Amino acid sequence: MKATEANLLKFLKKSPQFVIPIYQRNYSWTEEQCRQLWADLLRAGRDDNVNAHFIGAIVYVERGLSNVVQQDALLVIDGQQRLTTATLLISALVKHFESKGIGELLETFSAKKLRNYYLLNPDEDGERHFKLLLSETDKETLLAILHGTPIPAESSVRINENYALFQQLIGQNGSELEAICQGLAKLVIVDVALDRSQDNPQLIFESMNSTGLELSQADLVRNFILMGLEPKLQTELYKTYWRPMEKGFGQAAYAVHFDAFMRHYLTAKTGEIPNVREVYSAFKAYARSLKGDTHDLVTDIHAYATYYCAIALGSESDPSLKQAFHDLREIKVDVSYPFLLDAYNDYQQERLTAGELVQIIRLVESYVFRRAICAIPTNSLNKTFAGLSRSLKKDRYLESVQAAFLLMPSYRRFPHDEEFQRDIKQRDLYNFRSRSFWLRRLENQGRKERVVVENYTIEHIMPQNEALSKEWQTGLGPEWQRIQQTWLHTLGNLTLTGYNSEYRDFPFAYKRDQVVDKEGNPVGFAHSPLKLNLGLGQVTVWNEDAIKARADRLASEAAKVWCSPKLPPDVLNAYRPIAVMARQQYSIEDHPHLASGPMRELFDAFSEAVLALDPCVSEEFLKLYVAYKAEKNFVDVVPQAKRLRLAINMPFHEIDDPKGICLDVTNLGRWGNGDVEVGITSKDDLPYVMGLVRQSFDRQMGEPQDA
Repeated sequence: MKATEANLLKFLKKSPQFVIPIYQRNYSWTEEQCRQLWADLLRAGRDDNVNAHFIGAIVYVERGLSNVVQQDALLVIDGQQRLTTATLLISALVKHFESKGIGELLETFSAKKLRNYYLLNPDEDGERHFKLLLSETDKETLLAILHGTPIPAESSVRINENYALFQQLIGQNGSELEAICQGLAKLVIVDVALDRSQDNPQLIFESMNSTGLELSQADLVRNFILMGLEPKLQTELYKTYWRPMEKGFGQAAYAVHFDAFMRHYLTAKTGEIPNVREVYSAFKAYARSLKGDTHDLVTDIHAYATYYCAIALGSESDPSLKQAFHDLREIKVDVSYPFLLDAYNDYQQERLTAGELVQIIRLVESYVFRRAICAIPTNSLNKTFAGLSRSLKKDRYLESVQAAFLLMPSYRRFPHDEEFQRDIKQRDLYNFRSRSFWLRRLENQGRKERVVVENYTIEHIMPQNEALSKEWQTGLGPEWQRIQQTWLHTLGNLTLTGYNSEYRDFPFAYKRDQVVDKEGNPVGFAHSPLKLNLGLGQVTVWNEDAIKARADRLASEAAKVWCSPKLPPDVLNAYRPIAVMARQQYSIEDHPHLASGPMRELFDAFSEAVLALDPCVSEEFLKLYVAYKAEKNFVDVVPQAKRLRLAINMPFHEIDDPKGICLDVTNLGRWGNGDVEVGITSKDDLPYVMGLVRQSFDRQMGEPQDA
């Protein structure tokens, strides 16, 4: 590898041609980055004391052997964003020179010289006529700009936008044209030439992008797959599989969603959730573990990307599946995507019918929505869905999904009907996330002609106004303030209307019977066509009993919309894990230091604090220690005469211990589980120690995922 500092314009002038390989990402500089380059360029051009402005490196490798007669094109490994942006800027400058009839500035800047030195190879024909060749859509759009021909219908959004931006900026600063040219002449790069026989482009590429700031994780994945292949195979795989994926996502969505897709793909394949910043590393490990060839891997990624677009981006064509996926997206359950990718793959392999897949999607929706209504923490959802497909019996697919949900342990539980109906009647649903979702689903359940809920607004039957009218106070009774505070935003008091402004804070009887539209047609609750308003026409007074009665009815409907799985007991029992042999039972009396003495009070306080972490936490007395577990032990207590010795079950390097009181007992063979040991001798130590214990509990429950 040879690296030298070079003036950008001289570098462009001497180079025969730059080609962006097909595996490189599309041009992606934003307006902000272009404006920053423009600001730097102007600053350098205006200040005679600034001799140069560095804009980064351009790394390239010769595609073949060059000779004196003909220099071959250079393959760009890193720096295409800078090269493309510079080309757009120079092209916009040429356009300005020509449109304003400007001759030559500073002896070296003219439309002809800018074009023939830095944009074109004037003596060459065909593609060799151009200094820079991009890939796919970017290529055709840039060539149209350089040719001065119409932009293609399927054009590059970024190239169009940034070319127009530079035209605008040059026009706004036309009086400083010399400064613009001076600044352009001061731009400097590092010219990094690779020797094909000695340098490994992939390793150099990775090292130059190791921070993940220059390229997305998905870009690194694509380059890892394609960069080392023979050109013919590289082109075949890109055009047959990778380019269709990019088109399937769309220009804007590819940049936003592809990283997330790759993370979900790896989770589906391995059962492990990669750190969001380590997707590329996880992918390399996964790819190297496979026995198939690159073609098999790219084919599989292409298939799963198609599934992802159906699930997450709305490209599904089957109407029932499309609606089910839409509803799931509305409550933002991305953590379920690894499981659904596997389920969709099984649907494509005809292990599932479309109807069965819809039922599975609806179960996922019900599971997540019920847990949200019941305020069950979401921190275990990612792990729940990451490993769900591995527990299924694919010959009885739907049944085994239902059984898996029904047999979830307490903190992962599928809330039963009684719990769900109780909580949905009491929750503040007006301020609940995605409130249009639950209203739409309730209203449209069982309808063949769907109601477009977005055309309506939420109506509080009992108004939000704290200064309720005398009529409302009389109807609600002497405790009207408590009733309003308790039930205002709850299920029983909320409905939909297209006439919110007409309803205002009128008394209930007026809202029910007397509200009319502009043509004088009755539009009160008694005349509403909406299912949510059924029965309101028969209510005589709107009070606490009426709110509760309506909430009971709607809660019963909600339990049908977001239904729980149902299996006969004998079928469900067949899915239960075989009970392990019961352990010998011990109690606190089997621990002399706890049965009596100074440690008992401290232990009781510690036990109470740990059990209060979550309802799923259980306490088990063993022969030599006391275990606290959710899925598995997260902290164990070894009682001693003058202290409680705690074994915290997490790697020592992960514990956040500002006071430095933890000991690393990795591989030391102590009683209890885990690599972290800490002692507690007084209740005064309890708050800090519980902070340490909580870290182990959160880690097991799945938080934080992206730390």
